[in-house]
Amino acid sequence: MESRWKVFAIDGWEKDEDPAFTFKTSELNFGFLSESTGYKPAPYFATRGMKWIQHYNSTEDTDDELTYYITESYRLVSLGLTKKKQKELGLNQN
Repeated sequence: MESRWKVFAIDGWEKDEDPAFTFKTSELNFGFLSESTGYKPAPYFATRGMKWIQHYNSTEDTDDELTYYITESYRLVSLGLTKKKQKELGLNQN
């Protein structure tokens, strides 16, 4: 049985050892977040044309915002699975 992993978010640290979170976005959110304070196009991913953003300078004030974007990233990535796999995992069942 073949196993494939789908990544929707990555955590790590900035150069100054502050936490940084990288996640997939819609094209609209990519444009918006690229211009927003505390966000930037994700190193490596964005330079290859992928719509991934890195959130740095995280504070308690941005926790809800970050939770929303990571949840949305999960949804976007899950839509890339086959319909059969989505059903098997109970995803996107409307």
